[in-house]
Amino acid sequence: MTYPYPDGLVRAQRDWLATYRQLAEPRPRHTTALRRRLLDLSARVQWHPFWSTPPGTPAARVELRRLADRQEQRGTRAA
Repeated sequence: MTYPYPDGLVRAQRDWLATYRQLAEPRPRHTTALRRRLLDLSARVQWHPFWSTPPGTPAARVELRRLADRQEQRGTRAA
């Protein structure tokens, strides 16, 4: 199923994944800044108004992560 995700929500989830991957690297630099960014992005995704609408189901949360991961991977390979 395809959900009508707002662009800002998808962007925040993609940024969350990118930040998480940076933290997962061996010996990441600027870990404090990355952790703060991850917390901020987590709050943005978690409390986005989309989740209070009928399409904002738990299944939609899983699909958002998958969609963002696919987009992130395409962007990473293109770079």
